[in-house]
Amino acid sequence: MASIKGAERAGQGRTRPRRRSAGTGASRPDLLIATRKGAFVLRGEAGRRRWTIEGPHFLGHEVNHLKSDARDPMRWLLAVKTGHLGPTVYRSEDGGNYWREASRPPTFPKAPEGQVGPAVERVFCLTPGHASQPGVWWAGTVPHALCRSEDGGAHWELVAGFTAYLAELRAKGPARFFPTPGGAITHSILVDPRDASHLYVSLSTGGCFETSDDGRSWRPLNEGVAADFLPDPEPEFGQDPHCMVLSPAVPDRLYQQNHCGVYRLDRPAVRWERIGTNLPADTGDIGFPIVAHPRDPNTLWLFPMDGTSVWPRTAPGGRPAVFRSLVGGRSWSRGAKGFPEAHGWVTVLRQGMACDTCEPVGIYLGTTAGEIWASRDEGETWRPIISHLPPVLAIEVLER
Repeated sequence: MASIKGAERAGQGRTRPRRRSAGTGASRPDLLIATRKGAFVLRGEAGRRRWTIEGPHFLGHEVNHLKSDARDPMRWLLAVKTGHLGPTVYRSEDGGNYWREASRPPTFPKAPEGQVGPAVERVFCLTPGHASQPGVWWAGTVPHALCRSEDGGAHWELVAGFTAYLAELRAKGPARFFPTPGGAITHSILVDPRDASHLYVSLSTGGCFETSDDGRSWRPLNEGVAADFLPDPEPEFGQDPHCMVLSPAVPDRLYQQNHCGVYRLDRPAVRWERIGTNLPADTGDIGFPIVAHPRDPNTLWLFPMDGTSVWPRTAPGGRPAVFRSLVGGRSWSRGAKGFPEAHGWVTVLRQGMACDTCEPVGIYLGTTAGEIWASRDEGETWRPIISHLPPVLAIEVLER
């Protein structure tokens, strides 16, 4: 069990060593769960039929993201808002056994004397860098900022080019960066697997942006995306993306779940196509998470929520379901077998849904009611694998 006190003493939170699957050597997924009151690990056993829980790590503290490093699966980074240290990043080099705080967490420069400058409220998301850059990590914060580490998460710096670009945008249209209940979140940091210098970044109440020179310069990527809450319904920037992903199979295929719909983009095109209008009208195309199939660029999943006038942000009609498309969003099928048929008033947040790379693919989601649901058949059927956790903020899949 990990605690802040233990982490400060070189991190005494222990996780048992991971056992290899017997027999074929096939991948066996583990789930890294970030919640409002700590982090947990679910170990997959027996063909994803049985799960065991480990933790909690950092009990009582808001863990926004727990992420492993595909370049070194024993290296984990954890973004946490602690009770007395504030927002920071912890690192583990041995799969969660011991934790050390970053020597220089993500932060804004100190404001001049007599002035009040921005302060990091949360380190919201963590993304490992390109395979060719083993020490590089990226972090998105609340309020909007992009940070980079070149030493495995020990020291962080603001990405100066991104900071300057946001200042330019605010000068053009400050009203487009309006506050929301969830905050001004920098999320969905996507690294092109073919090019370490090519990244995408999304800002809630800001839009999606792209760099081709490692963050020195940026351009908006919002054509075709609605912003119904602004006087100009299709501005250059100011949209509200909730989650953006790229297809691991075809990195030029992007999908986006937005405050105003579900979209698809095939690069080098720059205009998004709204594919959420193909969902049932009584469901709508508003939600937080979206997940892309690891091998098929045309298959994706999403969890809609009720986006009607009062914005209850729960499953439409209290009937949770995951919608899957096999044709790039041209049509959708509803997967609800196993979910409550009524009074399932839950939400899945933007980092609360993920998939593994098994055959068939496993899909996992965590709810605001502290439940983890799993599908071993690509969304056809669902079952709860654990309940009574704190509200789930993020899920990541670790496979070895």
